[in-house]
Amino acid sequence: MAPVATTNPLWCGPSGGHAWRLFVVLLVQVVAAEAAARARGLNISAIFIFGDSVVDPGNNNHRLTEAKANFPPYGQDFPGGVATGRFSNGKVPGDLLASKLGVKELVPPYLSDGLQLNDLLTGVAFASGGSGYDPLTSKVANARSSAEQLELFHDYKEKVTALVGEEELERVLSQAAFFTVMGANDLANNYFSLPLRRHEYDLPSYADFLVSSAINFTKTMNDMGAKKIGFVGIPPLGCCPSQRTIGGSPTRECEPLRNQAAELFNSKMKKAIDRLNAERNVDGSKFAYIDIYYNLLDLIQNPALYGFKDVSEGCCGSTVLDAAIFIAYHSACPNAIDYIFWDGFHPTEKAYNIVVDKLIQQNMNYLM
Repeated sequence: MAPVATTNPLWCGPSGGHAWRLFVVLLVQVVAAEAAARARGLNISAIFIFGDSVVDPGNNNHRLTEAKANFPPYGQDFPGGVATGRFSNGKVPGDLLASKLGVKELVPPYLSDGLQLNDLLTGVAFASGGSGYDPLTSKVANARSSAEQLELFHDYKEKVTALVGEEELERVLSQAAFFTVMGANDLANNYFSLPLRRHEYDLPSYADFLVSSAINFTKTMNDMGAKKIGFVGIPPLGCCPSQRTIGGSPTRECEPLRNQAAELFNSKMKKAIDRLNAERNVDGSKFAYIDIYYNLLDLIQNPALYGFKDVSEGCCGSTVLDAAIFIAYHSACPNAIDYIFWDGFHPTEKAYNIVVDKLIQQNMNYLM
């Protein structure tokens, strides 16, 4: 009897490789569509965002800081081609979360002019580019620190109470999802770039310091009325184009020490979030550690599966000076769709869109 083939010939050879990649892309799209449909059925009425430039939609626009993006080429693929202050070619994760969860299409910056009542009731972003959990990080960048972002949240609560009353405010907060996205600047722009913290802490001790600061921030947010809090970890920093450049690898490999630091912080933070859930589960509060590290790393390690052509370069450049105010009014990048990274630090809208789909799918229990 002839041996039975154990491999499907459809997947063999060059054309088979293409077919396999196409199959995986289609499968990802189907799963994402199903997750989005389930997400739209969740009872989430508002989205609130704290964090750094990954989720700042324009709060730094009128601030004296290098960490701003309200000029071209930022926003080239945003509706209307407007540079709103978002650090990407288009929408950023806060917008995509709000849209996919059925709340609204864009999350406005709290400090923008002309916010309407409905804008306030469906959520805003307090995030500030350049910020971190370490107060020194925000001071160096002249960004709004995590503590100052909580002050903005306090101001928001007073403003909404004056407009619609305390009972309506409590309803909004109880049905809202809160997300915090910080920590990357603490490592990339503080610990690894400035000498002060390295003289005070070795890396594990600094990670402990950041985790303690992050947990205190999260507890304060919870005490102020936030019930569902999603804590987004640090991405694979060493794979950002600027950090690859700093690493100096002739083949532009990811810089390993920065990735190890991000993983160390994330592992400690996940355990701290688990403890926080055990301590504070009596009043309906939910805390979730949300993994961005391995979800973004998946795109970086398997770019062709997701339709990317370049993983090591930024569409607008690949050094620490190829971001924010340093690329103001540079020429547009016409093929952003081929890139995972828009500039030296920040992903493109396409990359964000894929990652956010994954995050929603993986964290449905937190969102329910």
